[in-house]
Amino acid sequence: MPQTIDTASKHEHVQRTEKLPEAGSKLGRLSFLGTLGVDLPASLVVFLVALPLSLGIAAASGAPVMAGLIAAAVGGIVAGCLGGAPLQVSGPAAGLTVVVAGLVEEFGWPVTCAITAAAGVVQLLLGVSRVGRAALAVSPVVVKAMLAGIGITIVLQQLQVLLGSKSADSALANLAALPAAITNVELHAALLGLTVVAILLGWKYVPRPVRRIPGPLAAVVIGTALSVAMAPGVERISFSGSLFDAISLPNLPDGSWRAAALAVISVALIASIESLLSAVAVDKMHNGPRTNLDRELVGQGSANMVSGMLGGLPVTGVIVRSATNVEAGAASRTSAVLHGVWVLVFSALFAGLIQLIPLSVLAGLLVVIGAKLIKIADIKMSHRTGDFLVYVVTLGCVVFLNLLEGVIIGLALAAACVLWRVLRTQIQAHEPSTPSAPWRVTIAGSCSFFALPRLNRVLHSVPEGRNVVVELNADYLDHAFREALLAWQDQYRASRGTVLLEEHGNTVFRDAAYRTPQRQEPREFPLPPRAAWQSTRVSDVESPSSGGIQSVADDDVERLPLRSILLGIDKYHRRFADKVRPLVHDLTDGQNPDTLFVACVDSRVNPNLITSSGPGDLLTLRNIGNVVCGEGQDASIDSALSFAVKGLSVDSIVICGHSNCGAMKAVIADAEGKGNPALGDGFDAWLDHARPSYRALLAEHPVARAAEAAGYSLVDQLGMVNVAVQLSKLEDHVVIGPALAEGRVQATGLFFDITTARVVLVTPEGIEQLDASGMVPQAT
Repeated sequence: MPQTIDTASKHEHVQRTEKLPEAGSKLGRLSFLGTLGVDLPASLVVFLVALPLSLGIAAASGAPVMAGLIAAAVGGIVAGCLGGAPLQVSGPAAGLTVVVAGLVEEFGWPVTCAITAAAGVVQLLLGVSRVGRAALAVSPVVVKAMLAGIGITIVLQQLQVLLGSKSADSALANLAALPAAITNVELHAALLGLTVVAILLGWKYVPRPVRRIPGPLAAVVIGTALSVAMAPGVERISFSGSLFDAISLPNLPDGSWRAAALAVISVALIASIESLLSAVAVDKMHNGPRTNLDRELVGQGSANMVSGMLGGLPVTGVIVRSATNVEAGAASRTSAVLHGVWVLVFSALFAGLIQLIPLSVLAGLLVVIGAKLIKIADIKMSHRTGDFLVYVVTLGCVVFLNLLEGVIIGLALAAACVLWRVLRTQIQAHEPSTPSAPWRVTIAGSCSFFALPRLNRVLHSVPEGRNVVVELNADYLDHAFREALLAWQDQYRASRGTVLLEEHGNTVFRDAAYRTPQRQEPREFPLPPRAAWQSTRVSDVESPSSGGIQSVADDDVERLPLRSILLGIDKYHRRFADKVRPLVHDLTDGQNPDTLFVACVDSRVNPNLITSSGPGDLLTLRNIGNVVCGEGQDASIDSALSFAVKGLSVDSIVICGHSNCGAMKAVIADAEGKGNPALGDGFDAWLDHARPSYRALLAEHPVARAAEAAGYSLVDQLGMVNVAVQLSKLEDHVVIGPALAEGRVQATGLFFDITTARVVLVTPEGIEQLDASGMVPQAT
């Protein structure tokens, strides 16, 4: 039927739609005003922290002092507006100090600005290409070692300035010149620098009201005041003109294009990694919106393009300023933007005050900043995680070569370590403790051609003519490894030895001959493979000549009784006892199960397997036909029910039937006059507990109708009805009935379909399929 549209309503709808942008604009203004109360004071705190840090980093980089303030203003305003990390504050960072100093030395300042702008373009392209998360695919230990190396380089460089000398262009040269600098120390400069260091180290001990003033700002102000009063002759920051006079366009390099391109990539990658890692760290400090890493790269790239074009330092996200921003209570990106505005205003109006700051005061500030980049916790972590070699090599190369080469070497070494750990296969031969016991060869890990030398060496260390068990626990297995193992098997069998392969990993040995090898997902399965349960005459090791399973001779079966319980216990002791021990440690003195699980004695039903439970979880009662009895009809069942409810205070009782049940078959056969007298009178008497279920089946019990509609056989229909009938018996039981009525215990019916290996929920009204999401059974 065609719909009619009211013209007036449509016109009204269009008017409302046209007003949506205006409403959105109002909402944005309200949001801005709502957070301004906390963002404004936070921006002032961040400004006070950023000001001295920006000056110090510019001085350490060999760049014009105003370049640090330009970068701080641009980082705050541009990256703050466009970036994807709302609470991150950007500006010049200590992490790029060494790189920028090297670029200034090699290319000069105008070309360094061009490199900064070009690096911003690279970052912008990375952000647009949505590779932000890929940039985090860097080993954290390399990043931490890089920062520590930068810290050591800054400390060695600024110690020269603090002592009144000129810093050299390399860490090694600064280290070599340190004794001479100490001998020829300029006392006033050194005292001012050490005063700043002492203030920064002791600032956390001053009263809390005083600590509201940022420590770096207090240290620079106090150091500058002391220098004006007591050491007017010390060397100070000098520049000509104002902030706007410092703005200059970059120059292209005069030749050396290859070196310049490499510098662009270096600055872009280091700035991106530092910014993204800082953003991730800031996300952990607050509960607000998470960072959009791709947008953050766009914001950082835009800021570097602007900063480079205006004559500023490279910009990155700075963890020190960002952490200060969060701690000061900032709620949005407004705080970062305002901090950039305050830097701009101060630089334009009060630039003259900056020239009062002694170089040694900034050097003292930078010595502390550099030292804080070296974290003892990172060193300990790298030692615990086996990455200490990567840490030391990366740090040493950053300090004594250069930052880019150090990072590349560190990443290469980290990748090599990962390959070694992933590809290295553990292969060992275990000599038996007794002459009659078999030799064991354990193979674990990724089984590829890389492991063939070690495999060959270990296998040929096994004496000839012995019984050998090869335990294969692989998550990857290729054709070359399989062929090598089969070739050794043929050779070993020629010496009248026997070989049995036990597979415990995620791969199937024979699959390596027919398909491309690939790493298999972990197989979360609490039992060995089916072949390991039931194999009686085969070794599971394939013969390359026959293309199938190689049989073991009858006399070998006698020597290796695969069906023996003792062999299974031996395998348990070898492979699983150590894993089970922690699970049963707390159960030594008692048990506290939450469920009584009543199941059939059928060997195909494993309660712990189908419920994903472990030791101590289930109190299990098993009998023929998973039945319960009335009070006094069976002492064993009565005692189990009483012990579960009164002794252990279980929360639930589960009655679980299963498909193709022998007891249900016997009940049907008996009703049809086809009983089995060979099973004895006791078995026939026991079936009395299940015969009411057959009568309920004939009476078209709701469960029977549901099972028939679902396509189950008559035997399985009876099995499901039997579960429902046994549940109803619990309601009349003298112990269980009151507990069910009071809600202290819940009763649930389950049915294990062996054909599909799925569990079905049985209720008084019917049956329900349990989906993969794990529907919780309801109480009857």
